[in-house]
Amino acid sequence: MDISGKLSLHLPIQSGEGKNGTWQKSGFVVETSNEKFPKKVYFTTWGDTIAQSQAFQIGEDLKVSFDVESREYQGKWYSDIKAWKVERNSGGATNAAPSTQNNTQNHTPNNVGTEKTVTPETFNVTQDDDLPF
Repeated sequence: MDISGKLSLHLPIQSGEGKNGTWQKSGFVVETSNEKFPKKVYFTTWGDTIAQSQAFQIGEDLKVSFDVESREYQGKWYSDIKAWKVERNSGGATNAAPSTQNNTQNHTPNNVGTEKTVTPETFNVTQDDDLPF
């Protein structure tokens, strides 16, 4: 799937140790355009894609190719939007794939506005973490 918009935020790089060795993760936020109600979308980047996303400046118009993944842990579901390609928008791209727009417009969470903000200071990674992801 693809989405286009302006880069509005880079998040700091995080790293840790896992069963497969050292890992790095980062993220960025893109604000969609060409919509009546622009949306902000947070993307996660891993490995080589981190440098690809960090190469752009705030305010640049981007096209992001991504996959959506959800997983269950102890009866709760967690979703992740993983960017696998980030490039400057050539101007002819649509805002999002049609299947993505149709599915997201009709599903509004009941707990809008109750999300907690996670800052780098509050996000600590330890080796004792029992989460499977």
